[in-house]
Amino acid sequence: MMKLRQKPIIIALVTLFVILWFLKGINFRSFNDDNYYQTTPPNILVILADDLGYGDLQLYGHPTSVTPNIDRLGRQGVVFTDFYAASPVCSPSRAALLTGCFPVRNGVWPDVFRPDSIGGLDKQAISIAQVLKTRDYKTGMVGKWHLGVGKEKEYLPGNFGFDTYFGIPYSHDMCPCHKCFTNTECFGQCTPPDLYVPCPLVNGTKIFQQPLIFQTVSEKLTNAAVDFMNNSVASHKPFFLYFASPHTHNPQFGGNLATNATSRLRYGNALYELDREVGLLTDAVKELGIAENTLVVFTSDNGPSLAMRDRGGSAGLLKCGKGTTWEGGVRVPAIFSWKEHWEPRITQRTASTLDIFETIASITGAKHPSTDGFNLIPLLESNVPVRNLTYYYPVTPDKQLGVYAIRYGVYKAHIYTQGNSNSDPLNADPDCRPGQPLYHDPPLLFNLGSDPGERYPLDSNEYKDLLAEFAKLKVSFDSAMGWTPSQVNRGRNHSIQLCCNSGCQPYPSCCRC
Repeated sequence: MMKLRQKPIIIALVTLFVILWFLKGINFRSFNDDNYYQTTPPNILVILADDLGYGDLQLYGHPTSVTPNIDRLGRQGVVFTDFYAASPVCSPSRAALLTGCFPVRNGVWPDVFRPDSIGGLDKQAISIAQVLKTRDYKTGMVGKWHLGVGKEKEYLPGNFGFDTYFGIPYSHDMCPCHKCFTNTECFGQCTPPDLYVPCPLVNGTKIFQQPLIFQTVSEKLTNAAVDFMNNSVASHKPFFLYFASPHTHNPQFGGNLATNATSRLRYGNALYELDREVGLLTDAVKELGIAENTLVVFTSDNGPSLAMRDRGGSAGLLKCGKGTTWEGGVRVPAIFSWKEHWEPRITQRTASTLDIFETIASITGAKHPSTDGFNLIPLLESNVPVRNLTYYYPVTPDKQLGVYAIRYGVYKAHIYTQGNSNSDPLNADPDCRPGQPLYHDPPLLFNLGSDPGERYPLDSNEYKDLLAEFAKLKVSFDSAMGWTPSQVNRGRNHSIQLCCNSGCQPYPSCCRC
């Protein structure tokens, strides 16, 4: 009888041994395995959404969004709950992602570039694409650039290390727009036809289509991205693909499959098309047989444009949105996925778009200049914290005011706050409405662990020592920051806009080919 009772135990132990032996064969690879990284340089796919809010994805709790492909990516990777864009608006945020440096170091301040801006990303800036070229990478950029064009096209991606470029040089709301969905007029803010040229779709430095057709642009962008990956694999070289989707920026648009695709109407339909782009790109990675050697990063450039109401995205439980240094303006969704290299999970560790450059450079072994970012590999592999401090600049940085807010651990101190028109002039929360910078002495202090919505300021008397530490951090950071003269403030020249029909009249509406 004793032997009979022991038999199930023995079977269970044998079964456990077999499972462990099997798992041993598929252990997640470690970044410390230098031989692996030297012999098999990983491909890098960075997907950037536009104005996608913290609360917009199914994965982050939205009840009516339809994002199965992004959700699948999340189930396969590390999902961040506390990930930050380096700026609450587009151009500076993108500059920070590509260079790993605060936008004020790159001249991408204040605010954003326009179609007729003279300046662009500072020519001395070093992008991650330039760094990866030293490691013999194929580098491609597809989608929204928004870091300047210039009189001689000197600020387009090809001048910053990208072998190929196919996309829209700036935000599509900076163009006249008509039909956004099949048989549906655009609904949202569009530029009058006498101000800027119709939106160009650019291939390299040449105009491929003007105006671009909203109903087909997503298909063209994803096809270009998949072609780039195919060509890179065929050439037996690793690739870096930066895919910056114009979704879900207003005015929302989409093709036949996105028209009336969700109950969330225009925004939900545009988000559906963004999700489809993610699915097509990640499916292509799988079909090419390179999933185990491809790091996929997905995030957003800043928080949602609440001024667009139901067409502007959701910050979820966070306060305010795009254009502010409140959490809703800068905390964004983020997923890092690399098959069999780290365990899929949700992490509450803090990270930033500033860290993407440093992480990629570390993974690829590429030598690079110093940055403001951190290598996230210890966090991704073992959930080791790598960033304890996060600094927040506003839309219009001012050297005299310095950073507006600082996060230290779970605590965040607002030295200055300022609403923004992108967070809705009629927002029910007056803190979100546009206005002048408001100085706080003592700073507003929040515990983001217990109060991520920044609704309950902590007692300044109770936290005197911590606030004193924040004061030291601000002085130290502001005094050490090196500012590059503003490229945005170099001015504008209406005549330098991209036009496929040079010299035509009436300009700029005649720029059609």
